[in-house]
Amino acid sequence: MFMVDKYHLLWGDIIGYVWGKTNERVTIPVVNARVKQTYFGALDYKTKEFITYAAEKGNSKNTINFLEYLRQQRPLAKLLIIWDGASYHRSQEIQDYLDSLNRELEKEQWWITCLRFAPNAPQQNPVEDIWLQAKRLIREFYFFCHSFNVVKALFELSIHCQIFDFPKLHEYGVFS
Repeated sequence: MFMVDKYHLLWGDIIGYVWGKTNERVTIPVVNARVKQTYFGALDYKTKEFITYAAEKGNSKNTINFLEYLRQQRPLAKLLIIWDGASYHRSQEIQDYLDSLNRELEKEQWWITCLRFAPNAPQQNPVEDIWLQAKRLIREFYFFCHSFNVVKALFELSIHCQIFDFPKLHEYGVFS
């Protein structure tokens, strides 16, 4: 069982509040606000392993690539994907992919089964907390972030170290 979400890391995400004199306007030059990296993330609920996949953007094509990547990580396993209701999760392209994968199989034998979290309820998805923790680390070490490559490296380090444990990780399952 994977809980899935995507995150758009933006150059400029580390910018928050600034202090300045009250009688002077504070200006911050933005060089390129469009520099970004999209990450798909899947939390294996059983093992608590967090798997990420970098993509150009969040769309149906990259979602299918991510699902294939998850299948490579768990060969021969039947995957239960729980994700939000993003439009491309419900797209015809995704439906066609799932149909082609599960076509001749009984529902219990499907290679990938997808369920959705409740609408407008990101608080249900523990992956949101993982993204937030990584973003918080970037903000704490903003003084090292002189380029977007450094921001990405710090973000990925935070994710790959997998030093997260919060109550939402234990909300689902038999004993929740």
